[in-house]
Amino acid sequence: MPYTPIVATLGYVFSPDRKRVLMVHRNARPDDHQLGKYNGLGGKIERDEDVVACMRREIREEAGIECESMQLRGTISWPGFGRNGEDWLGFVFIIDGWSGTPLESNPEGALEWVEVDRIHELNLWDGDRRFLPLVFDADPRAFHGVMPYRDGKMESWSFSRI
Repeated sequence: MPYTPIVATLGYVFSPDRKRVLMVHRNARPDDHQLGKYNGLGGKIERDEDVVACMRREIREEAGIECESMQLRGTISWPGFGRNGEDWLGFVFIIDGWSGTPLESNPEGALEWVEVDRIHELNLWDGDRRFLPLVFDADPRAFHGVMPYRDGKMESWSFSRI
């Protein structure tokens, strides 16, 4: 069967001093399958845009700020991750330059600045605990991983860097 994932972006906006990152606490919609989780910002790529344009649009829509500088940190294939077992493919960015004033919330929930070294204390997807260290480490190489899910639970995690 061909792999036909939903393609998306996931971004982590740094504070100007790079000590904090903007996270969404998904607490606004009772029907959200990520209810209660903290996550980066992002979403599905639209038909007429590339991944960078998608990341810029999603940050603008979800946080009300304009991306001025970003870095691709990696890609992750999430087979079976969706609410109905859909496959997802994500492009993971850090946004290290932006302008504007971030919103306090969006339709998914409250936006909160979290210290990078305390992200592991949040209510995260188990899989996020595996890849987030790669997003924030000092290795300049992008990572490329696969994280299969079944019935809402991560089954495994593997990645490479080139």
